[in-house]
Amino acid sequence: MKYFAIILVLTTLFACNKKEEKEVKAPAVKKEKILVEYGFTLNDFKVVNDTVKSGDSFGKILGSQNFDAARIHEINEKIKDSFNVRDIRIGKPYTLLQNKTAPHDLKVFIYQPDRMTYYVVDLRDSIVVHKKQRPVTIKRRTIAAAIDGSVSETLKNAGVSAALAPELSRIYAWSIDFFKIQKGDKFAVTINEKYISDTIYAGIESIDASYFEYKGKKIYAFPFKQDPNSKRVDYFDEEGKVLKNMFLKAPLKFVNITSRFTKSRFHPVQLKWKAHNGTDYAAPTGTPIMTTASGVVERTGYTAGNGNFVKVKHNGTYATQYLHMSKILVRQGQRVQQGDVIGRVGSTGLATGPHVCYRFWKNGIQVDPLRQKLPNSEPMNAKYKARYMEYIKPLKKELDSVSIAKFGE
Repeated sequence: MKYFAIILVLTTLFACNKKEEKEVKAPAVKKEKILVEYGFTLNDFKVVNDTVKSGDSFGKILGSQNFDAARIHEINEKIKDSFNVRDIRIGKPYTLLQNKTAPHDLKVFIYQPDRMTYYVVDLRDSIVVHKKQRPVTIKRRTIAAAIDGSVSETLKNAGVSAALAPELSRIYAWSIDFFKIQKGDKFAVTINEKYISDTIYAGIESIDASYFEYKGKKIYAFPFKQDPNSKRVDYFDEEGKVLKNMFLKAPLKFVNITSRFTKSRFHPVQLKWKAHNGTDYAAPTGTPIMTTASGVVERTGYTAGNGNFVKVKHNGTYATQYLHMSKILVRQGQRVQQGDVIGRVGSTGLATGPHVCYRFWKNGIQVDPLRQKLPNSEPMNAKYKARYMEYIKPLKKELDSVSIAKFGE
C-alpha cells in the first residue's frame, strides 16, 4: 500500500509537469497590426493602391468598380464644388478602400495630387468630399562639412538634400564665387527640414544660419527682418554687414568657368597668344544670362569677334559687357535690374563652344571682376543693430560648436 501511494504521487507530479510544459509551449496568438492612414483603419477594408494611367478618369475608375453611368453622374454632381475630377493627372497615386467581403464594392476613393495633400471621396452613406493635409513635422539640425566635389555632392554625402545647394548659392550670390570653391573649403549650416507624418522627408523648410570658409575667411549669413512688420528678409554677416553687393559674382547660375581673366591666353580660334579681358562661363546654348547689377543698357550689337553682345552702364564708375550671345533680349537705353535676363548663351563670334564672356570696366579700364572689392548695397539700419546682434548670438555659437566638433577648430 505504501509503495502504491508513492507511485501515485510520482505519476501525478509527472502529469502536472507535462501540463505545465504544454502550457509554456502553446503558441501565442499574434495580434493583427492596426494600420491607420487617411483617417481610416485600413484593416476594415480591402485596400487597392494604384496610379492614374493614360486614359484614366474619375468616371472610368468608378466604372471599373461596378458604378453605372447614372451613379457616376450623380457622384460628379455632388462633389464638383469640392473636387474637380478633371484635375486628376497621369502618374498621381490613388487608393481604393473596398468592402472586405464584396469585391469591387467601393466605399472610399482617395486621390493624392501631391505628397502633402489628399482628397477623400467618401461614398458610404451620403457622398462627401474632404480635402486634407498630411501632418508635417519640422526638424532642426546643424551640419558641417568640407567640400568634396560640388556643393551638391558634398551636401548629399552629408545626408542633406542637394536642393539646399541652389538656396545657399542664392544667399551667397554677392559674396562668394562658387566657381572658385575648392576641395577642402568648409561650411556649416543650420536648417529646418520638413517631414510628412514625421517620417517622409519633404525638403528644406528654411535656413536659420550658415557660414562658408572662402579664401581663408568665414563668411557668415543670418536671415533677418529689419522691420518686424515687413516681409522682406535680408542676409547679414556676424558684424551686421549686408551680404548683398552692388554686383552678383557671376552672370550665370550653376555653370563652370572654363577660363578666367588673364593678360595672356592662347586663343582657341585665332590660334595665338593674346590678352583675354574677361571671364568665360561655359553653359548650354540658351542658358539665361543675367545682368550682374542694375543699370542702363548702353549698347547692343554684333561684331565678328564678340558676336552678339550687350553692354550695361551701372554708374559713372562701373560697366559690364556680355559676349557671344545666341539671342539679345534687351534694347539700347533700357533700364535693367540686377538679375534680369538680358540674353541667352550662344557661340556667336570667335567662340569654339557655347559660353558667355563676362567683361568688367572700372573707370573705363577693363579689370578682373573676381578681384574687385565691390560696394555693398544699403547697410543695416543702425536702430536694428543691437536686436540683430542679440538674435544671432546663439545661432553663431551653434554653428561654431558644430564646426569645432567636426574640424577641431
